[in-house]
Amino acid sequence: MEKLREATASNSRLKNLAKKVKTFVLDTNVLLHDPQSIYKFEDNNLAIPVEVLEELDAIKGEQSTERGRNARRVHRILQELLPDSRSMHEGVELPNGGTLSIIINPYLMDGGRSSPAMDRLRAILPDLSKKDNRIIAAALFVQEQYPPPTILVTKDVNVQLKARAVGLESEDYLNDKVPETDEEGSYRELPLNIYELQRFCSEGEFDLGDEATKPLYLNEYVLLRSDEGKTMPARYHGDGLVRRLKLPDFVKAPGGIPIRARNLEQQFFMDALLDDSLHMITCFGKAGTGKTLLSVACALHQTHDDQSRYDGVSISRPVMALGKDIGFLPGTLEEKMKPWLQPYHDALEVLIPSKPPKEPQFAAKKVSKKKFKNRDEPFVAAMNAPQASHASHHGGHGQAAVAKPYERLLKSGLVEIEALAFIRGRSIARRFFILDEAQQLTPHEVKTVITRISEGSKIILIGDPAQIDNPYVDARSNGLVYCHNRMKGQAIAGHVKLMKGERSKLAELAADLL
Repeated sequence: MEKLREATASNSRLKNLAKKVKTFVLDTNVLLHDPQSIYKFEDNNLAIPVEVLEELDAIKGEQSTERGRNARRVHRILQELLPDSRSMHEGVELPNGGTLSIIINPYLMDGGRSSPAMDRLRAILPDLSKKDNRIIAAALFVQEQYPPPTILVTKDVNVQLKARAVGLESEDYLNDKVPETDEEGSYRELPLNIYELQRFCSEGEFDLGDEATKPLYLNEYVLLRSDEGKTMPARYHGDGLVRRLKLPDFVKAPGGIPIRARNLEQQFFMDALLDDSLHMITCFGKAGTGKTLLSVACALHQTHDDQSRYDGVSISRPVMALGKDIGFLPGTLEEKMKPWLQPYHDALEVLIPSKPPKEPQFAAKKVSKKKFKNRDEPFVAAMNAPQASHASHHGGHGQAAVAKPYERLLKSGLVEIEALAFIRGRSIARRFFILDEAQQLTPHEVKTVITRISEGSKIILIGDPAQIDNPYVDARSNGLVYCHNRMKGQAIAGHVKLMKGERSKLAELAADLL
């Protein structure tokens, strides 16, 4: 009973907090997701069960993971806010006007008294040795004892369901989620009459006025349309002014083939990629819309000579497996990253093919005109061709493997592979940085990458918010969507959404229907 009285006294500070609007009980995964979440609940009560401290203690030893770093960061924040035993027992006021308390649930102690809420919990979730169930029990204790509405905040959907099953309100951490929107299109259309459109085409810009451009944000791409159906793409530059896109006929990697935009949205993307005034670009797009190919093509187009703005191209992506993980990969950093960056090898193969593209009809004619000295030569050539190809590919029988044309870009350092695990502390200058699959990252991880970008560099974040394998983010809270939402309207930031697939008809159907 002595322990019970001490625990009850340690929670007495909550009685003085009844005047607040709500009491939020935080789960461990919320603090791991955003250590600064402690300061983001405005002037409401904030309660952290002591079981959360136990879980953080078990995670803080993970030296090479973001979870371990965040756990240690939370410990430092709590140490500053709760420097002694008195503040731990009585709670503290937060800078934002809210309060912070550490909760010890007396109902789980030996000899602890019973209550309707705890009886209901034991009937539904009898295994109180599980940390999740003990955190739910702590939230029930707060809900039962004190007037303000109590809400358990957790990013674990199963914990949310269990909490609701025992009569406790529960929700996801919403602070870093972008607002829901009904906008499905990739761009807006602005009406003009035919004479205004002709003037725009001749002068390259047009003042629509503040009223017509009021819903637009800076650097937003639009389509100008006349009543006659004539259209012209443009970009909003602020103060009611739209300007024509500045696009070359094609972009080309050194020694490669010319690449042109195939649709209107790709024109928007190429304009943003080639504009030196934009230092950060976010791009949404489903599979096959050209995100990877266009970003690599425009990057190499701008880094092919000594007068270029950038010294080279840096490529990275999160190491997030689809399906069951196959374990550790052997070799150097480049060899370990190669499976994850194979899409970029595929893109480089398209941009700088090993063999120049041929029209099938011409290739057939060339073969048909080949003459042999005797009638056995065609059969000898056919028999030897597979072996020769196999030897050149694998370097067998003393022959060196034939290097692909784009491999010289990797060996020269013009194209570099960056591992996100080692990017902390870097300062990336004069590089065209492409971050693929950015939707797999948390907002904090994206912030870590972007803050590495130095003067003279450009970063491109591309991905599909509908394809997420990371269990800690969703379509509204991932780093790519969060970054776009927070940076939207900045003079050095641009955004493009690609809708039309260009890979193949099959890929387009699969992306839409499956």
